[in-house]
Amino acid sequence: MSKFALRTFAVATALSAAVVAAHAANPKVGGAAMFEDKNIVENAVNSKDHTTLVAAVKAAGLVETLQGKGPFTVFAPTNDAFAELPKGTVDTLLKPENKAQLTKVLTCHVVAANAMSSAIEKMIKDDKGTHDVKTVGGCVLKAKQDMGKITLTDENGNVAQVTIADVKQSNGVIHVVDKVVLPKM
Repeated sequence: MSKFALRTFAVATALSAAVVAAHAANPKVGGAAMFEDKNIVENAVNSKDHTTLVAAVKAAGLVETLQGKGPFTVFAPTNDAFAELPKGTVDTLLKPENKAQLTKVLTCHVVAANAMSSAIEKMIKDDKGTHDVKTVGGCVLKAKQDMGKITLTDENGNVAQVTIADVKQSNGVIHVVDKVVLPKM
């Protein structure tokens, strides 16, 4: 093999490794790979930890919106987070007659920006420990840092912790949270 061919092979191998490393940077969610070139809905439907969220987004008629251009930051509650709500809450919210209330709950998890955790941490620091996060649903969440993790306190005092941050999407970013944040009731 010529020196040129060896160099070409080495460069191609290095570039392939760099591409794989770049794609590997996005964490898995619910056991599924999350792809930066797919939108929020396309990725979320593959997460076994977000089936309740996906069902709720469909019931609220928000699929098309969250497949849109964005940018969006979605604080995505897990199935376990929904299960912690009082018994019957999810079933009640998923009924067609409660679509407006469901939409309000879901949009309190969405920000009209592409806010990576480093940006949120900087805002928290700049605001001396607590940053108000205004959601598209009109809720104001209090972002803080607690032992190196970002937390969000809703208007009722419930605290959600970001458990997986910076899951890049083609139209924004997802941060997985362990609680459902709720609008002021």
